Amino acid sequence: MKTTVMLALFLVLALTPETGAHADNKVMGRIEFIAQTKSERSAGVWVDGQYVGFVGELKGKNRLMLLPGDHQITIRQSGYAESTQQVTIQPGELHEIKVELEKDPHVQYPAVTSEVKLKVQPDRAAVFLDGQFVGYVHEFGGLGRAMLVAPGKHQIKIALVGYRDFTTDVNLQPNQPFTLKTTLVPASADQADPAVKRD
Repeated sequence: MKTTVMLALFLVLALTPETGAHADNKVMGRIEFIAQTKSERSAGVWVDGQYVGFVGELKGKNRLMLLPGDHQITIRQSGYAESTQQVTIQPGELHEIKVELEKDPHVQYPAVTSEVKLKVQPDRAAVFLDGQFVGYVHEFGGLGRAMLVAPGKHQIKIALVGYRDFTTDVNLQPNQPFTLKTTLVPASADQADPAVKRD
């Protein structure tokens, strides 16, 4: 089964093995990300303003495929400066993007934290804390993986194309462990973003 995400008829993200039409596609351009560090591989990717996944998963059967034309690609990672570039895709072209993140000198980390663990499906969904992208679900679940957050009130949002956003408010105490469990609900045709289509 092939699942395809299209953004304003410009973006296609192949999520299943390259067989049939996708394998022989001469119109679509392919994007390949080159990342060296763990932080770069776990950075989130936005195309034309829409989150499409994290760098490390957008390869092989999950490679990013775009229709020809101009696109804006943004790379975001918590603690690093945002990186945005314009690319022009030609039919059948393989376009390489080197991911190079620079530390954000304005980021301040709290001396006292609370620990937030996520048990959310799908675990490739993007995680936003108080409106800022901080990573994807898998990074904050399981043994030894959690999000360290300053105590107090926060909003956590989980988002992924093809699913309804999940948003909740939390009020964390110092050193408090907190686990958020949920399963994202697929967006129905009448609720989905009109700029997003799935095959």
